Amino acid sequence: MTAPQASLRRGDPESQHTASTVRMRVVAVSVLMAFMLYLDRVCLGEIVKSNSFLGDFPDASKEEIGEVLGAFFFAYALFQVPSGWASDRFGGRVMLTFYILAWSLLTGLSGMAGTLGGLLMARLAFGVVQAGAYPTSSGVIRSWFHFRNRAMASSFVSIGGRLGGTLAPFLTTLLILQLSSWRYVLYLYSIVGIVAAAAYWIIVRNRPEDHPRVNANEIELIGKLDAAEPKTDARDILPMLGAIIQSRSLWLNSLAQFCLVFGWAFLITWLPTYLKEEKGVESFLGSLMVTGVLAIAIPGQLIGGWLGNRAVRSLGHRWGRIAPLSATCFLAALAYVGCSSFDSVWMIVACCAMVSLMTDIGNPTVWAFMQDVGGRNTAAVFGWGNMWGNFGAAASAIAVPRLMTMGRSIEGVSSDGQSLVFLTCAGMYMMAGLAILGTDATRLIRQPTTPQPTTQPPSTQPPSTTLE
Repeated sequence: MTAPQASLRRGDPESQHTASTVRMRVVAVSVLMAFMLYLDRVCLGEIVKSNSFLGDFPDASKEEIGEVLGAFFFAYALFQVPSGWASDRFGGRVMLTFYILAWSLLTGLSGMAGTLGGLLMARLAFGVVQAGAYPTSSGVIRSWFHFRNRAMASSFVSIGGRLGGTLAPFLTTLLILQLSSWRYVLYLYSIVGIVAAAAYWIIVRNRPEDHPRVNANEIELIGKLDAAEPKTDARDILPMLGAIIQSRSLWLNSLAQFCLVFGWAFLITWLPTYLKEEKGVESFLGSLMVTGVLAIAIPGQLIGGWLGNRAVRSLGHRWGRIAPLSATCFLAALAYVGCSSFDSVWMIVACCAMVSLMTDIGNPTVWAFMQDVGGRNTAAVFGWGNMWGNFGAAASAIAVPRLMTMGRSIEGVSSDGQSLVFLTCAGMYMMAGLAILGTDATRLIRQPTTPQPTTQPPSTQPPSTTLE
């Protein structure tokens, strides 16, 4: 290796000055994609409590609304692996552009629903096409960043999603008041999403080598970890699924994702309604509270990206992926226990904010784990884990109103049933933290068919941080 090459691979200031920065544009448009992903997803939690929506569906029960909210997550979960495999097979650029365009059109169609059944069907289809977004984006990020930088890159994409989810309550409520109809809000979101799809197609390529504006220096900084791996095809489906099913680490990570998303989903599905109906908070103030709960977590993505990268360097690859996620799950569990202990709405909101913050600090590590173990099937593997997370979200959306009803009938539990909801969410986070302790990010679910070229000199890459 020549001195200039070694300099580039260490990423010194001179090499970074001469390298192109297309990878930053890829992250930027991925952030926009994630923003619209969550804006279109989370807005329904605010819409279903609005007077505009309730006026259109005056006979809707809480259980029926819960089924509409949960329908998205159920469909989203089921299609994670198929959509992830499609992205591995046909490329992230074409598939994610299609996904953004399709869910944006379905957002507009949701605004045309005349019955709850029609809205439920639209949300099912919406979940199907949104299912491929994060698995595909994860595969794209893997192609554009070295594994020691993936947690930070992933954190920026996650920030986009959290920004969309954070602004959704406030922005949706404000737009409903301004436009006088929840339907017009969805039409507006649909138009913005179509613009985002066009931007993604223009900027992104499947690999750095395919982009006309990427120079050799940037390719050196990114590395070529899987350049020799064959492209996945139809014959690869069964071997891929077999490898996924046999991975103990992936099962444990999937259990953790089911549990932690069960707890987190309360914040974006039922917290707005809970604040209005159980605590008597006025709608606009309630939307500001929910926005605050989600907004306080946005720095958590950056903290989590930095912490994830730092932990790998300090603790080694395996424990560096375990420690941040497990610790944040335990802290989120304690915060939900705090929710069950307070009557003050502001204290409950503060505890919910802590849950949100801890979840987002751990989130980049979840992404990095999937990228580490996925290899050439990263999008499908990410989809597998995300599938179980969204089964947890679907279960949460459907279970919360039933837990509230059950809680009212149990002696010793708060008469409004909130304690049972909060303690159930706390238990889910605790189980997630325990499951993560058994995972191992150093083992690919499938060994590469040909040796992978290294991206760093042996002397600068300690054995504890290399993939096995």
